[in-house]
Formats: sequence, structure tokens, C-alpha cells
Amino acid sequence: MKKFSQLAFPYIVWAILMLVFPMVLIALYSVTDQGNSILSFTFTLEHYAKFFTDPDFLLILWRSIVIAVKTTVICLLLGYPIAYYIARSEQKKQNALILVITIPMWINMLVRTYAWIGLLSDGGLIQRILHMVGLGKGSLLYTEGAVLLGMVYNFLPFMILQIQTSLSKMDNSLLEASADLGASPAQTFKRVTLPLSVPGIINGITLVFLPAVSSFFIPKLLGGGQYFLIGNMIENQFITVGEWNFGSAISMIMAVIMMALMMVVRKIEIRNQGGKGV
Repeated sequence: MKKFSQLAFPYIVWAILMLVFPMVLIALYSVTDQGNSILSFTFTLEHYAKFFTDPDFLLILWRSIVIAVKTTVICLLLGYPIAYYIARSEQKKQNALILVITIPMWINMLVRTYAWIGLLSDGGLIQRILHMVGLGKGSLLYTEGAVLLGMVYNFLPFMILQIQTSLSKMDNSLLEASADLGASPAQTFKRVTLPLSVPGIINGITLVFLPAVSSFFIPKLLGGGQYFLIGNMIENQFITVGEWNFGSAISMIMAVIMMALMMVVRKIEIRNQGGKGV
């Protein structure tokens, strides 16, 4: 057993170099002044104060959270019926439907987002279809709707697969028992199916909200630089402006928000399981 445990050492070293060390470096940048020498540092909280005292930065943060919440809600409303239908289908049909959902994920997310530029652009396929039914007025690209559409399209499979996995693990005898006791299909869904699928819903919400709130290339491509989110702001500080210290401070703020959200989600999951686990 001890020999097998030694196999984890390469992964531990890799995790320290690729995960822990960069986070420590970002945390150090966030509390130091720009232009410090290697051997001496001037610590400051000015970058955090700059973020929380500027209404424009807080507006961008709020806008990012709102768009992430909208994305998560839409993915849940669309994903749950699809996941329910897949879980209730025959095994062969389930495999085929899951394959249909996962095939687009084989293509790079950036390429898939670029495809939407052609579809939503003026004179594109979607605008032509809308124009045929009398709804083609106005531009579709470089709007909040385009950004929201791109996020839902890219993150919806994560919600579907998590809920479908949770529903597939459900014991069908519970549904039969509910029907034998006189419960209607709606009552069975409300009191049996939905509560048992909560773990999948929670996992799906986590996998959708976290990348949506920090996404930067979807708003950049489909928003055309006009719809600025917190991910774009961090990218701008590192690449365009060159203020690594302030960009690191924003990154740490987002990291704290995400960790707090994961803690809340974990507590909800534990409460749903009847207080089991830590």
C-alpha cells in the first residue's frame, strides 16, 4: 500500500507547481506595489480599495453575477426536461442522446463561439429566418442577448449531464411505490423525483455558474467589446494595461467569491442529504 501511495508524489509536485505556486504568486502581486524589486516588497491594500471604491468596477462585477445567474437559470429550465427525458428513455436511446449532447463539446469552445458570430451577424442565417417571419428588425450580434445565448449554448451540456446522471441513479421502485400509493404523476415528480435529483441540480448549477461568472472570450466575441464583464476586465489589466497587481487583486476577489459560493452549495447539499458528511 505504501508503494502505491508513492505514485501520488508526481501529482502532488505537479499540483504545487501548476496550481498552488501560481495562486500564491497572484496573491503576492495583489498586495504589493508595481515595480517592486525581487528582494524587497512594499505591501499595500490599495488595489482592493481601488476596486471596492470605484462604482464602475462594482457595476462590472454586478453585471457579471447577473449574467451568470441568468445563464444558470436558463440552463436549468432547459436542461432539466432534457435530462429527465434522457433518463426515462431506453438504454440504447440514452447512449445516443448523450452522444448527441457531448459531440459539440469535442470541438473547442472558442471555435463554437466563433460559429455563432456568423449565425447572429447581419444577414446571417438566424436573422434571415427571423426576417421571414417578420421578426428580423435590429441587430442580434454584440448585444446582451448574444452573450447570454453563447453562454447557454456552451454551458448547457454540463447541466444536462449532471442532472441526467442523478436521475439515472434513482431507484425506479420508488416511483412504482408512489404510484401504488395513489400519487399522481405530478405528485410523484414533486415529492420523489425532484428531491432525489437535487444533487445533480446542485452540481449542474456549480459547473455552469462558476465558468459563466468569469468567462471573458464569450462576451468579447459575441459582445464585441461593448459588453464588458469581470473576466474581460482581468484580461485587460494583464494584457492591455499591464497592471498585474490590480489584475491580481481582482482575480483574488473573484476566487474568494467562487470559494464562498462553493461552500454555500456544499452546505445546501449536506442539508439535502439529511446532515450527513462534513
